[in-house]
Order: sequence, then C-alpha cells, then structure tokens
Amino acid sequence: MMLTALGLMSGTSLDGVDVALIETDGKQVKAFGPSGYRPYTHAERNLLRQALTEAVHLPQRDARPGILAEAERAVTLAHAEAVAAFTAQNRMVPEEIDIVGFHGQTVLHRPERRMTVQIGDAPALAKLIHIPVMHDFRAADVEAGGQGAPFVPVYHRALAQSLDREGPIVVVNIGGVSNITYIDGNDALIACDTGPGNALLDDFMFRTMNQAFDSEGKFAALGKVNEAWVARALQLPFFALPPPKSLDRNDFAALKLGDVAPADGAATLTAFTAAAIARVIPLLPKRPRSWIVCGGGARNLTMLRMLRERVSPASVQAADTLGWSSDAIEAQAFGFLAARGLKGLPLSYPATTGVPMPMTGGVIARP
Repeated sequence: MMLTALGLMSGTSLDGVDVALIETDGKQVKAFGPSGYRPYTHAERNLLRQALTEAVHLPQRDARPGILAEAERAVTLAHAEAVAAFTAQNRMVPEEIDIVGFHGQTVLHRPERRMTVQIGDAPALAKLIHIPVMHDFRAADVEAGGQGAPFVPVYHRALAQSLDREGPIVVVNIGGVSNITYIDGNDALIACDTGPGNALLDDFMFRTMNQAFDSEGKFAALGKVNEAWVARALQLPFFALPPPKSLDRNDFAALKLGDVAPADGAATLTAFTAAAIARVIPLLPKRPRSWIVCGGGARNLTMLRMLRERVSPASVQAADTLGWSSDAIEAQAFGFLAARGLKGLPLSYPATTGVPMPMTGGVIARP
C-alpha cells in the first residue's frame, strides 16, 4: 500500500528544517511531492549551539537538564511551524498525510558509548500537527552495536533502482564529509564515509579568501594540483580501512598544505576530495559503472571533473540531472524511513552501519 509520507530533517549545520513529501510503500518511491524549508532564527541557532555544548555531559539519553529542555521545545515548535507552513502553501490538510518522519536535532552521537541523542518532542509534535509521527530512528541500531549512521542508504537504493540501469551504481553525497552508498541490484547494501567532502576546502576558502565556499569550483579551476601532497594524504590509515567506516567533519583538520598560492591550495584540496572518493573503489565488491553525486559538492564543477578523471571509464553525473533533488534528499529519506518503520522493514544493515543484523527502528507517536 502506498503511503503519503512527510520527511523532516534538521542537520548538523543548524541552518533550519527541511520538509519533503513523497509517495512510497517503503520499498519504492512512486512520486516526489513538493518540498519546503524553515530556517532557524539567530536566537534558535545560538540555543542549539549551547545545547550541543551541554549535551556532552548527558548522563542518559532521555535526560533534558537546563538548556536542553529549552532547546527541545524550540526544535519541536520550529518543526511544527515548518509543517504548518508547508501544508498551507500546498493547500493540504493533515488527513492527506499518513505519516511524518521526524529526525530531530542531533546533539550527541557517541556510538562507542551506545549513545545517540536527537532532541525534539515527538508526542507534542504529533498533537500540534494532528498527524502520526515516527521518530527516534537511530537508537535501536546504536543499542545493537551499530554506528547509528548513515541512514540514507536504503533511500539511495530505492532511488537507484527506479533508474533501470546496470549496476553497480554508487551514490556519493559530498557534504562536509563525503559518503557513498554502493548499490548492485538486490545484493547487500554497502555504505561508508570516504574522507573529506567540502569541509577542508570551505575552511581554506574562508581563511584565505574570506569566502564561504568555492562557487562552482571556479577558483580551484585556476590552480595547479599538488599531486605529491594528495598521494601523501591518501597514505593515512583511514583510507585503507574497509567499509563500514565513519568520520567527523574535523578529522582531517591537522593536514596542512603549507605555503601555497590560494588557487593551488583550492585545486589541491578539491583533488583530495575526488581522490579520496575514488580510493574506495578497491574496497568494493565490483568496480562501479556509474556515480551519482548529491550534496553541496554536486554544484562544484571542478570537483565533478576531477572525480570523472579518477573513476573513468565510469560515468559521473549530478543527482539533479536525474530529477532528484539534492537539497531535499535527506528530508525525503526520513519520510521513506518512516514508511519502512511502519511496515517493520529494515532501516540499517551490517554493511551500512556495522550493526550485527538488519535492524528496523523508529517509534511512533500518535496525535
């Protein structure tokens, strides 16, 4: 049975709430609906930053001392407002939506301690929006010894299967960190972080050029890649580890380029991201035939060109060229995961999060 599912996602960048509607049975995506966005205010962002600092000392995952209780209320209200604005703009009533997938705001993720905490009061949200809410997606995976991330691979597989092309296909998400989902028919799903995404490059652009990022990769296109530096950086032990494996945004912050011309530095860091993605090929069961790129890196034309050179003869294309929405993919994924959770289907697998067996998850809150 097809469900109309609304996914809500608030990511680590603390910028706001993404909203996206899909029609799905939890296995296939029948149709993409509209999407929306509700930015966090300056005050809300400050509150969330304080919550991140205080969450480090949480004694147990359901504790909400001090500022965390205030932050949870703010997150819940922001999501309720995001849903209200979305339904009003699209002239929908709550009865037209079967389930909402509510990720919440991650304030602590320590899988080695079997702890993952996403704040947001799902029962309160369900009452405010008058729609059943599926939440707490990651907890069961972490309790069973998994990494609790990444959770989008099952959605990547559903998207890739709708393309009707020969595998293996790899979906690459280039955010602060780069991660991949390897899909080959109905065989095992494999996912992992591959190394830096835009984090090193963005930090470098901000430091040297006072720009937030290299728009379309135009700056890197002017520079010369230091291939010896890239080869040395790829000697770090992480790159030889088999999947599943994961990283923090700042894990490569210690790598220093030295004294370089800004354009050469941007070119070298862009090449490092592309080379680190290509470095995963020998760790996969078969050489991928096609690579689909989403996330902020999909807009960096120099990064796409460098990736093409390194994974040739496979094809490389941006997700948007397939009619997928790079911006809405994560929100859509949590709508899809909510539908899977309702049907008791697995959300994570041994080769995506390191969990011992395929795990379902999610808890339902009814209005």
